[in-house]
Amino acid sequence: MSEADTEPLPIKMLHDRVLVDTEEDLGERRSGGGIVIPATVKMGRRLAWATVVAAGVNVRTVQLGDRVLFDPEERAEVEVRGRDYVLLRERDIHAVASERLSDGSTGLYL
Repeated sequence: MSEADTEPLPIKMLHDRVLVDTEEDLGERRSGGGIVIPATVKMGRRLAWATVVAAGVNVRTVQLGDRVLFDPEERAEVEVRGRDYVLLRERDIHAVASERLSDGSTGLYL
């Protein structure tokens, strides 16, 4: 990880907005057998995981560093410091995966 990756982003999210860093390219995928599936192939709706890098003041469910599940078709992209991020509303997040969640908490935002 470079020094630029560890610095906080020079951005303040407003209201219920969440800025996430996707974990993988949402284009081509590989099947379990190793077959490359091009991004142009239309399959069932596939959700994606990302890491929260900034959150607005009204965001209640997620915190910086949480992994969140979202629909990549309902997203807006933005470039900050030469890196691409995805901008979401908190209500567009389907689930949260975090070690801080207490026992019995699913992390689901319904």
